[in-house]
Amino acid sequence: MTGELIGLTAQDLIEGYRKGEFSPVDATRAVLARIEETDPALNAFVRVDAEGALAQAEESARRWRAGEPTGLVDGVPVSVKDILLQKGAPTLRGSRTVSAEGNAEGNWDEDSPSVARLREQGAVLVGKTTTPEFGWKGVTDSPLSGATRNPYDTSRTAGGSSGGSAAAVAVGAGPLSLGTDGGGSVRIPASFCGIFGLKPTYGRVPLYPASAFGTLSHVGPLARTAADAALMMDVISGPDPRDWSASGPPSGGFRDALHGGVRGLRVAYSPTLGGQVAVRPGVASVVRAAVTRLAELGAYVEEVDPDFTDPVEAFHTLWFSGAARVVQHLPASKRQLLDPGLREICTRGARYSALDYLAAVDARMELGRRMGAFHSTYDLLVTPTVPITAFEAGVEVPRRSGLRRWTGWTPFTYPFNLTQQPAASVPVGLDGDGLPVGLQLVAARHRDDLVLRSAHALYEAGVASHASPNTA
Repeated sequence: MTGELIGLTAQDLIEGYRKGEFSPVDATRAVLARIEETDPALNAFVRVDAEGALAQAEESARRWRAGEPTGLVDGVPVSVKDILLQKGAPTLRGSRTVSAEGNAEGNWDEDSPSVARLREQGAVLVGKTTTPEFGWKGVTDSPLSGATRNPYDTSRTAGGSSGGSAAAVAVGAGPLSLGTDGGGSVRIPASFCGIFGLKPTYGRVPLYPASAFGTLSHVGPLARTAADAALMMDVISGPDPRDWSASGPPSGGFRDALHGGVRGLRVAYSPTLGGQVAVRPGVASVVRAAVTRLAELGAYVEEVDPDFTDPVEAFHTLWFSGAARVVQHLPASKRQLLDPGLREICTRGARYSALDYLAAVDARMELGRRMGAFHSTYDLLVTPTVPITAFEAGVEVPRRSGLRRWTGWTPFTYPFNLTQQPAASVPVGLDGDGLPVGLQLVAARHRDDLVLRSAHALYEAGVASHASPNTA
């Protein structure tokens, strides 16, 4: 039963609970056993609360026996990236500078909005997943917890910064995980680990405490299917008064928007953003084959590039300034405990002036204008999620690549944090080395429904799927 349960989606679990085929306690025990089996190799979790999770599962089982489930995910095991507050659990954010005894936000006595919505709707919170320090880069390793490894090849990175969440979902250590994405941090590890990851429109999922990275930072689901992600979105997009920048309540359910397919959609396929990105051949061929299937499913596909040049300098200004703000309160002695790469970008970020920052905001607004015009013609933009597959664990950039920072190999992801558009990574196959490849779907702001619907169509057609990783 354990092996069967860890392979089920969240929706499968709910259906099984409803029919009485198994209970939330069975599912939680299976997930905890899976974590114990796989985490020594993967290092996806910084904290596992087996006792607390089983107690939550017992409560859920009683509700199901009474025919009174409390919400959409009652009894579903969920993990939470260790950037987001969870009541009763330390949120150390991958840093040795954060005390496990408590923090300035409230001594671990409250949930972030998305965690609160999951708890209210009965989710079983099994543990906190790994992150690079303060979520600063596109791979997951930190001075606090070491490197998180890829389920398909444990010598390689899981990606980041939600790498622990992606690795956990990929091996069946819970069907759902909650991540954050400030420059690709949900989509990059989803691509590297062969699962689905969604960065919703900014504000669609409330965030508290506010991120030092400002409105670049989004909260989103990692799952094995788009349908499970839509289920999670129906939970975590609930309003919260602590986030003044959040959107109003969604006009309809995300699960209700899944159906309808892609027939008639106008799809722009940009394989290299106009020659700006060198894409590995194995990635390019897998993505192109998936785009061909989109056309066969009835979408009007045109190979065309959006009208923008690489906005990396504007992104760096905003990102590095945010990083500097994160550590501003630390004395010099504590700064020596930081990841050296983080310390380096914080030093650079502290040198920017207000005028530099506002110039980056201007560039961001212009990029948003251009993408708004682009989506007046095209419903979707399709690109590879990442131009490469997973590389060696424990390094920020591939060795001998000549790159300096993680943004050098993620040019398809961070532009859409600047524009706040919804974007998802869909697993569409493996390259010649047996490593996952992701296809990115991008839509206009507030068209999260269109991204989820199109991704779901790829799953229904068998284009997207979660292959079993090599990890035992």
